[in-house]
Amino acid sequence: MSQKNETAVLILSLLITVGLVGAGLWWFLQRSGTNSGGSAPSNQPAQTSRQSFAQVQDVPAGLFSYGGSTSWAPIRLTADPAIQVARPEFKLRYIDPIGEPPGSSTGIRMLLDGQMAFSQSSRPLRDTEFQQAQQRGFSLKQVPVAIDGLAVAVNPTLTISGLTLAQLKDIYTGKIDNWSQVGGPNLNIIPFTRPADTGGTVELFVEEILGGQAFGPNVKFVPNTTQALGQLADSPGGIYFASAPEVVPQCTIKPLPIGRLAGEFVPPYQEPLVPAEQCPKQRNQLNLQAFQQGRYPITRSLFVAIKQNGQIEQQAGEAYANLLLTVQGQELISQAGFVRIR
Repeated sequence: MSQKNETAVLILSLLITVGLVGAGLWWFLQRSGTNSGGSAPSNQPAQTSRQSFAQVQDVPAGLFSYGGSTSWAPIRLTADPAIQVARPEFKLRYIDPIGEPPGSSTGIRMLLDGQMAFSQSSRPLRDTEFQQAQQRGFSLKQVPVAIDGLAVAVNPTLTISGLTLAQLKDIYTGKIDNWSQVGGPNLNIIPFTRPADTGGTVELFVEEILGGQAFGPNVKFVPNTTQALGQLADSPGGIYFASAPEVVPQCTIKPLPIGRLAGEFVPPYQEPLVPAEQCPKQRNQLNLQAFQQGRYPITRSLFVAIKQNGQIEQQAGEAYANLLLTVQGQELISQAGFVRIR
């Protein structure tokens, strides 16, 4: 090889090396941006790259009351005990409201009134709640940590392929009152629900499915999902909706495929449907992929509502959200039956 060619090869090799080093440096800075001056998205804690509960910083010591949405119950049973083991200094105490059922709205109200350090919500904060916080001298922040689906359940003896969102609306506003009107048997429909002011799940259903309309006169109100599922099991024409992890694995009811349009039904469970007689040896599993991809038509985010007052309550709420957003927290959220937010 001539000296001229050798020089050209050396220059080309040097340029390639510089390019690789520069690319590696760019990749490193992108990966560490949130910890080296990069801005985190709004409503998200800065500590989103932590792998485990033990690595989360700024977790306060003390006893912190929290509560709210009943849809969060599987997370409270799965993730919260693991948090307590890993971070024993961060003591959590779940509290219920006095004289009324728990739910997103009551939890947020208790947060505003200073009865909770932070609250769990299955719906976004309302403008009125932000305003109430400002009137009390602080602000509120909501941090999404999981994705949930709403499942519709019927009696296991009912034969029907599914319902559209429009049919579901007509059932709960009283326009449709017999299953024969939606391809089922000649049987009166008995819609069950919790009261509209008791939780984020019902509020979301009223706003998103009913378009803000009131429930029809044929709707029967029950105080909680446990009682509703019991009545549904005894009512051949019954129907009920709730958070998918509370409904899909149950043995005494049947989750129903839902579609935006006729013929586009998507089940909230992994097919094939497990017959009731095979439960509890086998249980229906959540169709998490359909929730995550947006194919299932009724999904929502779960939020941690945090008081922004510069006090230890704010630190506690942000620490709790940070813990759930770790790799370990997201895995436990998945085990609880919800879709990871990241």
